[in-house]
Amino acid sequence: MAADPRLTPARADLAAAHLRGQVEAPRYVEGEACVVVAPLADLFAAPGDGALASQLLHGEVFTVYDRADGLAWGQNETDGYVGYVAEAALAAAGPAPTHKVWSLGAQVYAAPGLKQSPLSALPWQARVTVAEEAAGYARIAGGWCPAPLLAPVDHVEPDFVTVAERLLGVPYMWGGRSQAGLDCSSLVQLAAAAGGIALPRDSDMQAGCGRPVERARARGDLVFWRGHVGILSDADTLLHANAHHMQAVLEPLARAEARIAATDTGAITAIRRLDNVANS
Repeated sequence: MAADPRLTPARADLAAAHLRGQVEAPRYVEGEACVVVAPLADLFAAPGDGALASQLLHGEVFTVYDRADGLAWGQNETDGYVGYVAEAALAAAGPAPTHKVWSLGAQVYAAPGLKQSPLSALPWQARVTVAEEAAGYARIAGGWCPAPLLAPVDHVEPDFVTVAERLLGVPYMWGGRSQAGLDCSSLVQLAAAAGGIALPRDSDMQAGCGRPVERARARGDLVFWRGHVGILSDADTLLHANAHHMQAVLEPLARAEARIAATDTGAITAIRRLDNVANS
């Protein structure tokens, strides 16, 4: 079976050194670990094609295997996704992150205090290294962030479905991966991550996670279609980011199932339960 190009750092002209013996390439390259310093960075499957594949969050590690024309080609450490990102969005990896943004975004200021103009805004789940705290603010690379909006990097939310429900109304955006815009699989991936569950980036990859549901559906089960995924908030209600509503919504599962079945997406293909989730 051919390697999935979304997860395999290999091109016609080169491949990652750790793929030697698995993938044929004219040359093999040791990767350079970089960190995302932009608040959010677009990731593309190919340079110049304009189709957004995914996004990188501030503080994620991106291993670079090639640089050309202002772009870096490599792999996101978080979910293994491969693509091209602007070189300017990256910097040499520094100290390990100590905290993450747990709120739906956080402003960064030049100094502690809320009345000045923000320098930038970090997305939900951005990773930062806190150097010190003063007056309710945390000093990070690039400025000061309100400390109440940060949580320890290993903080786990008790119910990932509750996390997903906070995203209701967020605009749908193909390839998006933040509260500014997300797609069906990134909603699932990010909500699960907040609950301490690591999932792949795309819905077809996520469909191999957990186990098939063999009894009544329950809160937290993932419902899959061809190219689409949602989360059950209860046995009969689906939470999903979708291109019909162009946002993340809650709706009756039966209604969503009938509407989607009438499209090229077709019928439900699977319902999966993540083993380390307590359904209630």
